[in-house]
Amino acid sequence: MTALRSPEEIVRGLFLDSLLFLRALPAPRPLKVVDIGAGSGIPGLPIRLADPAISLTLIEAKRKRVSFLLTACRELGLSDVQVLEGRAERLVDENPGLASGFDAVVARAVGAEEELLPLALSYLKSGGAVVVASSPDSVVGGRMQVVKVSVPGTRSTRVFRTAMKESSVPRGT
Repeated sequence: MTALRSPEEIVRGLFLDSLLFLRALPAPRPLKVVDIGAGSGIPGLPIRLADPAISLTLIEAKRKRVSFLLTACRELGLSDVQVLEGRAERLVDENPGLASGFDAVVARAVGAEEELLPLALSYLKSGGAVVVASSPDSVVGGRMQVVKVSVPGTRSTRVFRTAMKESSVPRGT
């Protein structure tokens, strides 16, 4: 489920990278977080393991990956993590409880911003945040902002694209 081969590459490339999302997530806990396109559980599972105050939902369209996620959650004792099978676009339409139900959406290696952002915003409560892993040469612009997070023990930074769901309450009220 990953191109990384050595244990060091996996630790640095997947787990450490996942934990950097914590620095880009909204600060107050507890948080309800949904990982769209969860794949092998990166970044969602390491985020949840590191911070038990995060309530996690993993969304994955491919059955084989869903089976892996269910097994991983069972083996890690994460009975509170919800794993949903299906396309995120369809799930939010079919399950009204998912719409506007989360404080944050995280994603890694899923689609273009113009497709992902409207979908991610549909999962968020007002004031919620979308946090997407991005490349160092991210283009500034669009509706998402670039946030750089220092990687501990190195001189490098991790780049995220973020956006907030605007409050539905008119300003000044």
